[in-house]
Amino acid sequence: MEFEKLRKIGLPDGEIKVYSTLLEIGLASVNDIHEKTGMDRRNIYDILNKLIERGFITYVIENNKKQFQAIHPNRIVDYIEEKERDLRKIKLEIKTEISSIAKIFESNKSEISAKVYKGKEGIKAVFEDMLNYPKNYFIGSGGYVVEKMPFFWNEYNKRRIKKGIKWYNLARGELKSKIKLVGEFIYNKFLPLEFSAHPAVIFIYGNKVANILWSKDFFAFVIESKEIAANYKKYHKFLWNTIAQD
Repeated sequence: MEFEKLRKIGLPDGEIKVYSTLLEIGLASVNDIHEKTGMDRRNIYDILNKLIERGFITYVIENNKKQFQAIHPNRIVDYIEEKERDLRKIKLEIKTEISSIAKIFESNKSEISAKVYKGKEGIKAVFEDMLNYPKNYFIGSGGYVVEKMPFFWNEYNKRRIKKGIKWYNLARGELKSKIKLVGEFIYNKFLPLEFSAHPAVIFIYGNKVANILWSKDFFAFVIESKEIAANYKKYHKFLWNTIAQD
């Protein structure tokens, strides 16, 4: 097993090291673990207690000394399932209170705000936010999400279609033969070659305007303003009705 994967369920390096050591050597004392890992004994005691709380290890007392051993690795799956059940319960609790939480957020919210997102996770956050709005508009697109994040797109697009969210996509004309952004509720038109540019796309959704740079660093700058978004929707409508071609 690749023990590094245990980090994904919240185990820090120290716990992973002690747990893997007990799996390897079996019944062991603190001294045995210390000799095997070189870790400080006080840290080992703290880690052992945490692993016991997680149900990953147990102990027996022999000659008035504790001997520790790992529980069968099936416990890892049980632990993950317990966490999933806890998260589902928390999700339900939060959902019942989300309206009151949202009121607090809205009461302190500026009429105009700007946020910066970086990396693929930042871009994903923008796409997830778009699912809250029935119509999304794009200027200068090139189907970059399909090309650069195909696995995310496949799952995301299913949710978009299920919600019936419409995309009005003004794509770069030179990419017409290559565009892969097609499907249900996606409407494409193509801009003249004079509009050709770097892989930077404008997203307009709700009261938000996002400028996305599909470079290797993945960058998004999102402005939230009713007036600015309304203007960009007018620009999009003008280009869609007068300049763009099917």
